[in-house]
Amino acid sequence: MEEPIAKSRFAARIKDYNPEPLRKRVLQLLEQRNETYREASLDSGLDHQAVRRILGGRRPAMHICILMADHFGVNPNEFLQLADWPPLKAFDIHAASAENLPPEAVEVAMDLARIPDPGTRKQVAEAIRTLLAKYFEE
Repeated sequence: MEEPIAKSRFAARIKDYNPEPLRKRVLQLLEQRNETYREASLDSGLDHQAVRRILGGRRPAMHICILMADHFGVNPNEFLQLADWPPLKAFDIHAASAENLPPEAVEVAMDLARIPDPGTRKQVAEAIRTLLAKYFEE
């Protein structure tokens, strides 16, 4: 049985937080977008120091992770998990629709899921989408 979110949030609060995974990911996204800490903070709907606090090792609240993920165009569960928060079901991508996909599409999705670095995984997915867009233009 799945643990209730309130209980897992409490457990996450008392757990030691390692800021390095989230720090690396935010730095990677800032570099990709050529964005300053201040720009990213304000464009996320947060105060101008929010990104600086995250990069300084402070653990962001869940709502900050969600707003930052939305700004950067990534699944909020990625940021939540990097900040040692439990993932939220609202942001789960369900595999139920995979039943309706051809086997080769499922294989491509499974291969993408095996790429450990989220930034690299996103770039490969965007390359596949670019190829598909070119295919459908013809």
